[in-house]
Amino acid sequence: MVGEEADGTQVVKVWLPMTLAIAAGSASAHAPAPDPVVGTWLVQQPAAPFPLHLYVFNADHTVQQANPDAGDPRTSDSDGKGAWRRKGRSVSGKWVEIMADRTTHKLSGHGEFTFAVTVAADRLTGTGTFTGYDADGKVVAGPIDAPFTGTRVTAP
Repeated sequence: MVGEEADGTQVVKVWLPMTLAIAAGSASAHAPAPDPVVGTWLVQQPAAPFPLHLYVFNADHTVQQANPDAGDPRTSDSDGKGAWRRKGRSVSGKWVEIMADRTTHKLSGHGEFTFAVTVAADRLTGTGTFTGYDADGKVVAGPIDAPFTGTRVTAP
């Protein structure tokens, strides 16, 4: 819109909402694409007490792992929570779970799973090592090598 000042000069008036919309569109056009690992994965992990897991790699470099609590007959395990980072063509990281004895319902320790994965489209391939610790932090299991594969969960 063009207006006129008191001294007779013409001034172009721009609406604030239009300016904000243009700026927002420009910012989103330059946003980086998320890392290919970001998303939800159905993971086959044959060496684990329960072989099917869900992994969620978040854009903030956190990772979540879940499988059925009843999958391990000795311990009740929490979901795994951890972190990941990109290292060239692969992603490395670690998640940790807390374990309770199914009989006493007391802390029995925790498990740590370190891993490296590569992603090709909607396929994930990885190697990992699980180490179990008792309630005092002493190693009681592993390290156990645990290769795995996964497929991306996508919307229909």
